[in-house]
Amino acid sequence: MPFRTALSGLNASSAELRVIGNNVANSSTTGFKESRAEFADIFATSNLGVTANAIGTGVRVASVSQQFTQGNVEFTDNNLDLAINGQGFFIMNDNGINVYTRAGQLGVDRDGFVVNNQQQQLNIFQADVNGNITGATGPLQLDRSDIAPQATTQIDVGANLDASLSAPPTAVFDPADASSYNNSTSLTVYDSLGSAHLATMYFVKSATPNQWDVRLYMDGTAQGGPNTIEFDSAGAIDTTTFPSTFNIGGINPGTGAAPMSLSLDFATASQYGSPFNVNQLTQDGFATGRLSGIDISDTGVITSRFTNGQSRTLGQVAIATFNNSQGLRQLGDTSWAETFDSGAPLVGAPGAGAAGLIESGALEGSNVDLTEQLVGLITAQRNFQANAQVITTADTITQTIINIR
Repeated sequence: MPFRTALSGLNASSAELRVIGNNVANSSTTGFKESRAEFADIFATSNLGVTANAIGTGVRVASVSQQFTQGNVEFTDNNLDLAINGQGFFIMNDNGINVYTRAGQLGVDRDGFVVNNQQQQLNIFQADVNGNITGATGPLQLDRSDIAPQATTQIDVGANLDASLSAPPTAVFDPADASSYNNSTSLTVYDSLGSAHLATMYFVKSATPNQWDVRLYMDGTAQGGPNTIEFDSAGAIDTTTFPSTFNIGGINPGTGAAPMSLSLDFATASQYGSPFNVNQLTQDGFATGRLSGIDISDTGVITSRFTNGQSRTLGQVAIATFNNSQGLRQLGDTSWAETFDSGAPLVGAPGAGAAGLIESGALEGSNVDLTEQLVGLITAQRNFQANAQVITTADTITQTIINIR
């Protein structure tokens, strides 16, 4: 009687219902990959194989395989939330053991490490002190200490001085008297302690054609004497007689900081017959700063932003791919471990090969299609009912035989 055959069908249908139920339950789980129940028929065989008139003895679950298709990417308000558009996996350090996940819900722990909800640390390609990405991998740790200030040493001035102007009417220069100079411009510079100082440059047209005297004042105090710059007949800086760069040293910032030395570069200055205009005025110093945010590019490069306008490259997200993703072993918590069947992980940067690009401030949703799963539920239910009917029919036949007199 086909009791065992029908029983195997009931078990198979029940297994399929559990698989579909698990998919439906995780339809909103970040980074979840749906599974599919795969079946195979059963034959009683001998050493010589299966006879031509052999009847199968049922069905078994051959495999419950995961489907690593791309889930929908949904944007969030957290810059540390990451999603992968591709086939790669994030590498998470779980107490020295690497596990792999598609769930990029990340935050920062008490020690500054970027971790997921299971306190597993995100692995990245580390950067050296100059911001160059190295091949060494390790956990991403955010340094929340203040960034040290840097004293200003270079000022680049790109300004147009009006060629049509004459020497100012007041011959003796006085920064308080606007009639003793033609134009002026200011910028903020910093000493070795990060204190800000106002540096002002005054431009005085010389009686000699195409020559200007530049005077530097810092916090209202003159620094050095007048420095002469000269232009050629085309309005470009002319270094034949006077240099375009001036070094002014021994500046006392008056805050207990080290003496400052400034280099004023006028290589991009011009003298055309148009009004005074400053198109470039930069300096290389900055005050102390605190970490204000993290930016992650689509190639996984992690940059920290500070309150003083500076930025630092911390590293690059490491992505792992596998020759056979379906061979990965599920660990729970939407993570996997490598196995012999999956092959060794191929670790690379986002965008390399099939790894995929990174989407910052976004999460990959589950790839479960609820409509497909609900239709599958109906099919699995019908299969279960049909196998149960086989048992009922077989029981009726058995009862009929028993009742034969």
